[in-house]
Amino acid sequence: MVFRRSIYKSPSQLRAMVEPGLITAEALAGVRALIKPGVTTAQLDAEANRIIVGRGAESNFQLVRGYRHTTCISVNDQVVHGIPGDRVLQPGDIVSIDCGAQFRGWNGDSAISVVIPDAAQPDVVARREELSRVTEGSLWAGIAALASASHLGEVGAAIQEYIEAQEPLASTNAAKAGTSYGILREYVGHGIGRRMHEAPTVFNYRTADRGADVRPGLVVAIEPMVTDGSEQTFVEDDDWTVTTVDGSDGSHWEHSVAVHDGGVWVLTAPDGGKAGLAPFGVEPREIGK
Repeated sequence: MVFRRSIYKSPSQLRAMVEPGLITAEALAGVRALIKPGVTTAQLDAEANRIIVGRGAESNFQLVRGYRHTTCISVNDQVVHGIPGDRVLQPGDIVSIDCGAQFRGWNGDSAISVVIPDAAQPDVVARREELSRVTEGSLWAGIAALASASHLGEVGAAIQEYIEAQEPLASTNAAKAGTSYGILREYVGHGIGRRMHEAPTVFNYRTADRGADVRPGLVVAIEPMVTDGSEQTFVEDDDWTVTTVDGSDGSHWEHSVAVHDGGVWVLTAPDGGKAGLAPFGVEPREIGK
């Protein structure tokens, strides 16, 4: 007989996931503060590792077989899974950072996108900032949907609906942006707990699959990955970096979110998601003691 671990956590397990979420958030905040022209992606990775280790945790990315870095850092047409190294950041770049921490056997996972200012390229910066805004907005739309959903499929539908209601800013280079946003289909969100990647799957778009029941104890990492052109991507020769085929830019935002008896709590947001959920009329509730 095969016994499968439940995807639902107990109240005490949910409380144990608060600290790794906060450590992950602190690491991303530290990286964000260093992003500027001339900095290498390896330097950003080192800062994330310094913060995580300093909090008594470990990088869960380094626990993935074949990966030795603390973060994934993707720039411009790289959407996700970019490997930190000697790449030097430039004015106007859009930089997506994905990071996670494991603390006392529990995991956090989150991602942000940051656009570096560049007065010489105002149209590029504006377009990339809008892409990031739309991607982050779709993340919060998905989290807001989770707060009242009966099945996980409602989250993906809310993300897609939000994105489809937006329109990319015009680009001076037709090859660099389309007339609508693309949602990556081959890369999705996931459950999280004792491992960084667990069941169930969290789609970022509508599917015929209703998905898992949304009830107390469910913890998921919701992570829309969006481009301002085609959704078609390829994996670079490093076997990790996911890049757009048409050269359009990508953005990645992610939060780990817990469903509990009182509502939802965003584990990887210091305020539990209060600011991000406010525009959707949702009030996050702290996990009870």
